[in-house]
Amino acid sequence: MRFLIASDIHGSAKYCKLMLEAFEREKADKILLLGDILYHGPRNDLPEGHDPKKVVELLDAYNDKIICVRGNCDAEIDRDVLTFPMYSDYAYVYADGLNFVLSHGHRDVPPMGPKDIYLTGHTHVPLNAYGGFYHLNPGSVALPKEGSAHGYILYADGKFTFKDMEGNPYDELTVK
Repeated sequence: MRFLIASDIHGSAKYCKLMLEAFEREKADKILLLGDILYHGPRNDLPEGHDPKKVVELLDAYNDKIICVRGNCDAEIDRDVLTFPMYSDYAYVYADGLNFVLSHGHRDVPPMGPKDIYLTGHTHVPLNAYGGFYHLNPGSVALPKEGSAHGYILYADGKFTFKDMEGNPYDELTVK
């Protein structure tokens, strides 16, 4: 199974389009989307290419490929205009013998096992850490912070590769 893992689009049609181009280029099976899809939030400047209606249109074409959790900036109306489910703070995916736990990252950490993969966004800063479980964060598609790149994680066959939007790798983790 191949997953493109991304978070924090914040209504940027420009970066949503680049994310979907990466999805195609990487030949991924699913997009694991970690919240904050349409709204930029009160603490963030408007992202480049801010056009939430266009983001909805772009993601609609991939609605059967998206597994999504709700972020702290996702409103009830956002869920009403998107054509894929975004109702839960957590989602669970089992693939390749691994448990993936998806969350935006603004809620409590659920119970985790030593080989579980906890995927979060929220901070807009990439993270590759182990502390009793694997905690990975792709950073932000549209509003990266602390000098990080606009980016995503590609998961394939037990390997997580952190990439910028052009597909250049900058970190990796293998879990088997």
